[in-house]
Amino acid sequence: MRRTRILAGIVAPLLTLSAAFAETPASRWFPVPANAFYLTGDSWSDAGVTYRLYGVQSCLRDTSFTNAHGLQRDCGEASLAMLVALMRDLRPRCYDAAEQPETRTIFVFCVATRVAGAGAGSRIDLGTALIATGFAFAALKPDGQPVHAPYFVAQLVAQRAKAGLWAFPDLPDPNAIILRALHEQAPPQSPAPLSSTTQSPTPSNPHTTVGEKP
Repeated sequence: MRRTRILAGIVAPLLTLSAAFAETPASRWFPVPANAFYLTGDSWSDAGVTYRLYGVQSCLRDTSFTNAHGLQRDCGEASLAMLVALMRDLRPRCYDAAEQPETRTIFVFCVATRVAGAGAGSRIDLGTALIATGFAFAALKPDGQPVHAPYFVAQLVAQRAKAGLWAFPDLPDPNAIILRALHEQAPPQSPAPLSSTTQSPTPSNPHTTVGEKP
């Protein structure tokens, strides 16, 4: 309960939901099952389907940071622990934003509604909560632009406040790691002949993120 009160104070100024999202039919919302299997700090699975928070990137497994006691801790596990804790405390309901049928992955937004206290009736977006508390990050597209701009704003606030994982100088920023890997894997491009006609690039899938696959 105490975590929920603190979280509400942090998240309230950052919560942004589009008009279309607010008008989503009640029948389209679904709870996260109690027996869901959590995969990473931004995803879980149920009945053979992977659910991932749209626009959210958790810390990567097998990357580590040094905590306040000088001990090495797995950053991915820290993100995962916070996701599980917030799911338990907030009990959000989710709505699908996009789908990748080939991988049986559904990208979702999840929102919790406070039912008691001064903030009764207010809503907390789970992605914003994870990022604002410093235990997740705004997912980026391959070109380095945020998938969901409000999440990037929440990340900047958390970074400046040194919230959560941002408090540790050796934080392994997952986006920096992923973008660097993509750059290293990209084949070198030869200069185009001067006589060639410049073609407009094909728009990338707006739902493609550079995040870790569960």
